[in-house]
Amino acid sequence: MVITIVVDQYGVTSNGISMTALQLAKIMMQHGHEVRILCGTGCGTPEKIYQTGVNKLPVLYQMCRSEGMLLAVRNEKVIEEACIGADIVHMLMPSSLCRAAKKFCDRKGIATTAAFHLQPENITSTLHQGKIRSMNDRVYHRLRRFETKFDEVHCPSEMIAGQLRTHGYKAELTVISNGVSPLFHRKNVIRPVQYRGKFIILMVGRLSEEKRQDLIIEAVRKSRYEQQIQVNLAGQGPWKHHIQMISECLSNPPVIGYHKQEELLDIINYADLYVHASDAEIEAISCIEAFTCGLVPVISDSPLTATGQFALTDHNLFAHGDSESLKGQIGYWIEHPDEKAQLSLKYIGYASQFSAEKCVKKLEDMFIRQVQRNRHVM
Repeated sequence: MVITIVVDQYGVTSNGISMTALQLAKIMMQHGHEVRILCGTGCGTPEKIYQTGVNKLPVLYQMCRSEGMLLAVRNEKVIEEACIGADIVHMLMPSSLCRAAKKFCDRKGIATTAAFHLQPENITSTLHQGKIRSMNDRVYHRLRRFETKFDEVHCPSEMIAGQLRTHGYKAELTVISNGVSPLFHRKNVIRPVQYRGKFIILMVGRLSEEKRQDLIIEAVRKSRYEQQIQVNLAGQGPWKHHIQMISECLSNPPVIGYHKQEELLDIINYADLYVHASDAEIEAISCIEAFTCGLVPVISDSPLTATGQFALTDHNLFAHGDSESLKGQIGYWIEHPDEKAQLSLKYIGYASQFSAEKCVKKLEDMFIRQVQRNRHVM
């Protein structure tokens, strides 16, 4: 097939949606398909890149940059070049670029599918209104205008598919994990000298209000093991300064910053515990990457995060928004290293179902299904 993937920003490893597109393109090409990327900005080889340019409206541009994401402008000529002759065009977010590409494909009779990667809470939390239900419902309503134009929509988790059904989405919702790159695996890593004797807690993700890195800081502050705990927050985002401010009380200042995948792999393999504190999460590939390497997780049980599905025991969950509950689970794993070692092996086996190859094969089947349906209609 000729597959066009539409995503506003491509090839940026600090952006989850961009990384999803990058992995999808790579595996689809390995399967023998021709892949085109329609984006605002991006780079890649050997996939064909069609760039429309970046939306630089002052307020919007600065806000998006702080979140590690850039939005594309529409360019009808580039859209036509990227989509004409494609068997299917897959849209990764309800942006202006994707809406324009959808209109073009409908006019030309080109099969289309969409993915739901942008949780409303990701938007409202940026405006410090993430806990206001009416605001999130309003965003769901706005996004529904785009998603209902498709016969089939890819959802990375059953949780978000359930949210879409609750909010009146009528399209066929196909649940497929985004999948974990084969780069992530267990390996022997020598722990840096400065961290020897420390219990390292890792969380990977954008530094923002809904991700709740503040809960980790608060739980560690309360812990009787505080002096031996080293927190590593791998990510970037608008909450960095806030996290640094509230961490001044800790004996060991948290390590905060973005890491390339190869560096992150080493950190995961010398860390002691993975904590995913987020209040809202469509899937959290970073958590799967961690336990794929055998790093035992402690996960928020928030009803708006799909990550709780990965808990294999009661001690892998904590009550969302509750630093006391999180403190208790951190303390449990510090005190039970043998149990943690056994569970680590179980997680490595459990993770096999989330391999990128298996997940992209399911998405490939979805594409083929829609191409066949489109031909039947025509």
